[in-house]
Amino acid sequence: MTTDTEPALEPLLAKSTQVALRPRYEGSNICTWIGFKHVNYLIEEAVLEHFRSAGMPARALFEDYALGLDLVGLDTRILHAVHMDDLVETRVEPATKDTDDVLRFRVTLTLERDGQRLKAATSKVGVSLRRSDFLPAEGEPPAELARFAVSRLGTGQPQSPPAAAPADGRALSLGRGTTGADPVLDQLTSGENAFGWKWRIPYPYCHFSERLQLSGYLRQMEEVVDLFLADRGISIKQLLEDRKWIPVVPHSAIHILDEALMEEDLYTVYTVEDVFKGFTYTSRMDCYVVREGRLVRTATGTITHGYAEIESRRDWSLVTFDDRVMRALGGERATG
Repeated sequence: MTTDTEPALEPLLAKSTQVALRPRYEGSNICTWIGFKHVNYLIEEAVLEHFRSAGMPARALFEDYALGLDLVGLDTRILHAVHMDDLVETRVEPATKDTDDVLRFRVTLTLERDGQRLKAATSKVGVSLRRSDFLPAEGEPPAELARFAVSRLGTGQPQSPPAAAPADGRALSLGRGTTGADPVLDQLTSGENAFGWKWRIPYPYCHFSERLQLSGYLRQMEEVVDLFLADRGISIKQLLEDRKWIPVVPHSAIHILDEALMEEDLYTVYTVEDVFKGFTYTSRMDCYVVREGRLVRTATGTITHGYAEIESRRDWSLVTFDDRVMRALGGERATG
């Protein structure tokens, strides 16, 4: 990392950067379309490249100054589908105000389709620099970064309610955790059009040796939607086979409120909030851990879904929900 902080800080906070990226092959699950999680991965990589271009790569921030670069907020709108092998042009524009204690950026993704340049997605991103206690730092961070360096991610959740006594978590090391009867999940979902999932946080979802990273929450959001749809009797595979329907995501957002640590039990609650004209539905994801007998909400997010009918290996079109889907979203388990 450069030792002259002024040249590094000015491009970080004032200059835009551009980089061309391709989505990972892993993100193409249905035909050749790329899911919302991997669109957000492109956004994350563009922000990391912005730090590299400013002479402050994540590796150097951690190794030299014990600062972990953490995305703490992500609010993304997908305007056009991204396909396998697309070359996506990303542009990162600094948006940090003088009073902000979080680094803020606006990210735009564009691509070429049939000779036209299209805006594929836009996103608002927040970044914190988390001081690490894992090993002592070798030097002090640049003074200009002091207001963005925090001892803990998020603001915490004051007055968190007492938690019901957690169930034995040993079975969480198997499969995908549990969605069955659990005292804490029962407490969190009671009276709501909601689905709950308890799961042990594994190390591949974490970074900087201790905590769940924002991309891990993206994976959690994708996973809980899959489990919710299966629980309501409209699993992704079922609607693919019955109707050639797939979920599509025009909007997703996640914000870290506190820290969730490696091997803690994470309680994820997925609540259907609104169905708009039988065309899209919006759900909220809230994640909790139990510490010292109290619930601590570590993240919250929203995701909007529609359904598209696959017309060919290249094309799809949006459809309105049928009665089966409407009943499931309303709280009933669909049966046919």
